[in-house]
Amino acid sequence: MRLAKVRGTVVSTCKDPSLQGVKLLVVELLNESGNSLEEYEVAADVVGAGIGEWVLISRGSGARQQERHLHKPVDAAVIAIIDTVSLDTGMLYDKREDFR
Repeated sequence: MRLAKVRGTVVSTCKDPSLQGVKLLVVELLNESGNSLEEYEVAADVVGAGIGEWVLISRGSGARQQERHLHKPVDAAVIAIIDTVSLDTGMLYDKREDFR
């Protein structure tokens, strides 16, 4: 799993039929300090995440194991919306205080 921040959405009217109804998000990968890795990816959203939220993404075969995405051609899936991230150095992210 990787930390990421939702940056936008992808809309495609012409796509594989198995992807009908699947919300696609542009996510920006984050490092352990919460800073951008300047890597972006498109991920299927299974939890209803919104722009600006920190999320956990699963990649590869793990992304396809989500019940709603079995047998769908996805390489990454948003599997959780993050409330807090804390490290041994202290609080890194708190959704209530740090929604940016």
